[in-house]
Amino acid sequence: MLSINDISIRIAGRLLIDQSSVQIVPGARVGFVGRNGVGKSTLFHAIRGDLPIESGSIALPPRWRIGSLAQEAPDGPESLLNVVLKADLERDALLREAETAHDPHRIAEIQTRLVDIDAHSAPARAAAILSGLGFSTADQARSCSEFSGGWRMRVALAATLFAAPDLLLLDEPTNYLDLEGTLWLEDHLSSYPRTVIVISHDRDLLDTSVDQILHLSNGKLTLYKGNYSSFEEQRSMREMLDAKHAKRQADERKRLQAFVDRFKAKASKARQAQSRVKMLERMKPVTALVTQDVHEISFPTPERTLSPPIIAVDNVSVGYDAAKPVLNRVTLRIDNDDRIALLGANGNGKSTLVKLLAGKLAPFSGHVTRAEKLLVGYFAQHQVDELDLEASTYDHIRRLMLDAPESKVRARAGAIGFSGKAADTLVKSLSGGEKARLLLGLATFFGPNMIILDEPTNHLDIDSRAALAEAINEFPGAVIMVSHDRYLIEACADRLWVVADRTVSSYNGDLEDYRRMVLSANGVRTAPREREAGERDKPQRVRSERRIPLKQQISNAEAEIARITGIIEKIDTALALPDIFTRDPKQAAQLAKARAAAADALQRAEEAWLEASTQSDATAN
Repeated sequence: MLSINDISIRIAGRLLIDQSSVQIVPGARVGFVGRNGVGKSTLFHAIRGDLPIESGSIALPPRWRIGSLAQEAPDGPESLLNVVLKADLERDALLREAETAHDPHRIAEIQTRLVDIDAHSAPARAAAILSGLGFSTADQARSCSEFSGGWRMRVALAATLFAAPDLLLLDEPTNYLDLEGTLWLEDHLSSYPRTVIVISHDRDLLDTSVDQILHLSNGKLTLYKGNYSSFEEQRSMREMLDAKHAKRQADERKRLQAFVDRFKAKASKARQAQSRVKMLERMKPVTALVTQDVHEISFPTPERTLSPPIIAVDNVSVGYDAAKPVLNRVTLRIDNDDRIALLGANGNGKSTLVKLLAGKLAPFSGHVTRAEKLLVGYFAQHQVDELDLEASTYDHIRRLMLDAPESKVRARAGAIGFSGKAADTLVKSLSGGEKARLLLGLATFFGPNMIILDEPTNHLDIDSRAALAEAINEFPGAVIMVSHDRYLIEACADRLWVVADRTVSSYNGDLEDYRRMVLSANGVRTAPREREAGERDKPQRVRSERRIPLKQQISNAEAEIARITGIIEKIDTALALPDIFTRDPKQAAQLAKARAAAADALQRAEEAWLEASTQSDATAN
């Protein structure tokens, strides 16, 4: 059990957690929620022992392993699969020791423990996690250094999940995932066999993957049974009850104080007045739970309504190298009031498509027709890097309103959520959510006819995400969104487009249909099928692409066969000792058990090699 007892945590003089307690039982799956900046990540640091607490205590069972997402993405020449496998420190240490061990007794202990922790199935388990997070079989054999920082953070997440710690601490794990990866993670966490606490602002994850909600507000931790929807209902009821209690207490205080004020000077009533004073002193104040209003988000209304379609794309090929276009034969249209969500794994071309629609990429072939005087507002998280860190919100808006009076600039800053002195805060001092709000305000500053939102919810808390959904629904123009937040898509989108297999197609089902498809056909997402139409003129290249994963499977199986064969040889050498069965029958039994397990693992590896080899031969023909 994780026991947090009456702890207080202060950072830079600010009291984040104030004499708060909570008990989390083994096996609980807990969603940790609260406004940005209230101290959720700080509590994680304290649980790991990285941060001292001011008072109180945090207690864990002595043998519990704590796992959390690494702050830095893994790098170097090792393959993704090996990086993940090494996250299981015990297995890695046992395997290294097994290579040099000579003592029969120690060999038996090592092999028995490897059987106990199911070490021989570890490569398959690690590969399944990497696949779920978007890495193809070929990708898993590539070195970490070949991938961008965002993809390497996915590897870090895969390693953390593979290690399966007794207490898993995840801080916004979906920030580096696409919708498909998020759907897989939701499913994985919902069946996690040990204790997990996940900080998240993703409503769907908190509804599908956890069974308790830990809420941090006003320095206090409160644990609620049920998922996020249940938490909202319970908290709403609690707010009503506390508000009524606070009103009754305020009325009672007013009555007692009136008695004291009226009779404290009269000798005949002095004793009664003094009694009321003591009652007032003993009356513990009740603080009503006041819902903190979140700043609303709004988009300027376009000056004019354009004739539909506002964008028409006809048989377009686009990308960054004309010899290898990212998208081919794209035909689509966008009208004034469209609400379109783009689905598809990262790397399939969603960002390429939105850059085409935003006019930031020209097509290699085909035609793009835009309505006259079309204005497009484009928001992408990477634009945070383009903000001037040494400038304030006021400065950024002033650059867009050079001739406007001070009052109008301040009013516009207030309209995007930076009223008064907040407008003068330097960008480098803003939180991630505040930077996102500023970017949204700048991207839509001139009243666009169409808004493109590429992962707009990263760093926004739950209430801010709800405000964004409301703003999208109230906006009279078109909206194109790329998001891993199912709540936002379900609340706003009325059309779904899938970007996959180097083209764009309309998806006729809903998000639940798409979720089932992703979870039931994980390989389709991570290794998209080659298109049948339009690729018949390149049969040899297609066949070669299909063989790459199979070759890797064959290579992996051969390496596994060699490794297990070496283990069996060592066990056989130990079992061949002439007096082992009479001198130490228990040790001999352990060795026999370990050999049987190794033999089973060898058979599985040989079957995997045979299947991959057969498929490779069939593809070659």
